[in-house]
Amino acid sequence: MRISEIYTSRQGEGLLTGTDSVFVRTTGCNLRCDFCDTPFTSWDPVGDTVEMTDLVGQVLAFGVTHVVITGGEPMLPPEIIELTKHLARAGRHITIETAGTIDRPVHCDLMSISPKLSNSTPTIARAGDWAQRHDDRRLQIDVLQNLISNYSYQLKFVVAQPSDLQEINQLLDKLKHVDRQRVLLMPEGTDLSTLQERGQWLEALAIEQGFRFCPRKHIEWYGHTRGT
Repeated sequence: MRISEIYTSRQGEGLLTGTDSVFVRTTGCNLRCDFCDTPFTSWDPVGDTVEMTDLVGQVLAFGVTHVVITGGEPMLPPEIIELTKHLARAGRHITIETAGTIDRPVHCDLMSISPKLSNSTPTIARAGDWAQRHDDRRLQIDVLQNLISNYSYQLKFVVAQPSDLQEINQLLDKLKHVDRQRVLLMPEGTDLSTLQERGQWLEALAIEQGFRFCPRKHIEWYGHTRGT
């Protein structure tokens, strides 16, 4: 399995914010988000192939109960099925951070799904053919529905402007049985000043519409740095 990095930190987003966790970051992605904050796993993917036995051993050696498998797109490599099987057998709590475009029969305690809105689509000038490829792939309703139906989940949306809320509600109307208290709205940005500015109006909108506000606490704690 091709891995970009493995490290321990505190979960900075979502329902488990503040939880000590081991982060396993795969490399490679089937999307090219314009605002991607880990381009070393998507736009310019780098990483080393790690044998499954070694990978599981490294994760378990930290002695941390919670494991977050992220990317890139961690559901892209089929080896994630075997990885989650081993971690589940070892009694680890598994969160998978995914865009929700790929469905695999994984072991997962929290499916953390971040469907990509139109604000994620890069320009043709920047991405070339990837612009259309990204837009065609970014929303897979059947996959989203399966993940929501089969796992404990949270839906995290990256919001750049108030008009994004209309797009979020239109998407939720296409999905069945979504608990709005499991829908988290997160300001787009990788620096604290931008997150604070957008967070001021987004938190109010989230509460008004029955959603949860999701700050990016790891940027507040550590800044926008790798390994955090």
